[in-house]
Amino acid sequence: MSPISVSKAAAIFFFFVALYPSVHAKKSGDVTELQIGVKHKPETCEIQAHKGDKIKVHYRGKLTDGTVFDSSFERGDPIEFELGSGQVIKGWDQGLLGMCVGEKRKLKIPSKLGYGDQGSPPTIPGTSILCTLLISCRSFLYLNHGDI
Repeated sequence: MSPISVSKAAAIFFFFVALYPSVHAKKSGDVTELQIGVKHKPETCEIQAHKGDKIKVHYRGKLTDGTVFDSSFERGDPIEFELGSGQVIKGWDQGLLGMCVGEKRKLKIPSKLGYGDQGSPPTIPGTSILCTLLISCRSFLYLNHGDI
């Protein structure tokens, strides 16, 4: 091996060694905090969701292996609830704050903000990380914070 190829090999080795921890940390099993990904946001956001607002959202809930455990799309009926009141899992109460009408979000919810150690048998095993796609409906039913 020539000195140039040894230095190239060393550079590649150190690149992967330096990269390994960041790749490893992104495994779904390492999700310990709520992760919010905005998939689509309207150009203008006239109304945002706040604690106490009664909102409607369509959703598809999946486990990290891709298994769909619930979907309002399949039922054709969005869920309606008061944000921040504990009517849904904590990951939703936190992950929908500030969401605009017409926005799409993907949440990765750690078990502590989902169904915890016990899960929700038989469809959601204990300590499950939940991946949820949420799409807000076109209008909020009512808002308590005076935006209207």
